[in-house]
Amino acid sequence: MDWMLRDLATSVPQTRHIVVLSADGLCMAQHGTDGDTADRLAAACAGLQSLSGAIAAEFPHGSGQMRLVVIEVSGGFFYLMAAGAGAYLAVLADDGVDAGLMGQRMRDLVARIGEHLSSPPRVDEQIT
Repeated sequence: MDWMLRDLATSVPQTRHIVVLSADGLCMAQHGTDGDTADRLAAACAGLQSLSGAIAAEFPHGSGQMRLVVIEVSGGFFYLMAAGAGAYLAVLADDGVDAGLMGQRMRDLVARIGEHLSSPPRVDEQIT
């Protein structure tokens, strides 16, 4: 998956960090960042996707699932996109990023590898 994340980073100028995470905040893949930063981003994204799911549930005709969150902060943008069952793609980009291009490239990446990004729910094994 590394080369696909690298392709996203190189195809969209101003991309800073890319993290693929599970719904419970486990970093599954990363590009452009160190392990500690990736883990912090994954944990924060898990909370954000949970919050956005609660907001999505308020729409009467929707599925109640988050598809895309974009946050603009001083210095850049944050993108969080659903990327398969229980998996999410998160990107941090600097000011000046082409927001339309980023959204398009993220959707393309999710479409190409969506089934590989799925993270099945964890189940505690029974010891017999």
